[in-house]
Amino acid sequence: MKQKRPESLQSKINESVRFIRTKSSYKPKIAIILGSGLGDFTNAITQSVVIETNTIPHYPNITVEGHRGKIVFGKVGSKTILAFQGRIHYYETGNLETVLYPIRVAQALGVQTLILTNAAGGVNKTFQAGDLMMITDQINLTFQNPLKNNEPARLSRRVGTGGHRVSSIALYDKKICNIIIKVAQEKSIDIKRGIYCGVKGPSYETAAEIEMIRRIGGDAVGMSTVNEVSLAKALGMRVAGISCITNMATGISTERLSHAEVTVEANKVKEKFSDLMSGVIKNIG
Repeated sequence: MKQKRPESLQSKINESVRFIRTKSSYKPKIAIILGSGLGDFTNAITQSVVIETNTIPHYPNITVEGHRGKIVFGKVGSKTILAFQGRIHYYETGNLETVLYPIRVAQALGVQTLILTNAAGGVNKTFQAGDLMMITDQINLTFQNPLKNNEPARLSRRVGTGGHRVSSIALYDKKICNIIIKVAQEKSIDIKRGIYCGVKGPSYETAAEIEMIRRIGGDAVGMSTVNEVSLAKALGMRVAGISCITNMATGISTERLSHAEVTVEANKVKEKFSDLMSGVIKNIG
């Protein structure tokens, strides 16, 4: 008996997108991925259409507390957006493609600008819990290559992925970064700037590891974002990132770290975060 060939990644994406389009007629050009504890930003979205991700064919399961597993279409001001309420982390499955699947879906839906947000530990000693940090660049210590064996060779040459020589193309869009700074000033929001370091997780880093990250230039550390950014950029999206500093990292602080603390601290800044993100989205051309 002839064996059935495995379904290709592209066919899975196509099936996911077909299903999503049966639920919403919105055609967003802007998307935002909401990190741990930041999902309440969707309350700022009007005329919303909510889809549970566990109903979408082939969409990876989201298992981490603080990530609700929904995608939300709707309006922020006059802009149509798509919000991913929760994300998949590498440590949940050990499969990088599950992390990247929402990025591929967003691109297939026509998204051109992607804002990635996360909860992060503060490495820069001038930071404190509750700060918002605009990501200016990144360090990929997951040692995963989001372009390997998945993208044409021309894309692999465009973007630094931690395993390739970094090109001269900036990952994070300077025009959107300028919008973030402008909106923060207008709303009297203190916005830090810094380099985000992505690690695999799920365990928190040791004091020695944090010191290493500080010495190589990291200002904040977390378990997401870096591979998503590299793929989104390679697929032609404009990319921006915001970290919510929910705790100071091991060795910077003597407090015991927990995911519950991350969620609590993110909840404290949700109004400030929502105000900033709404303003940024309204100003993106």
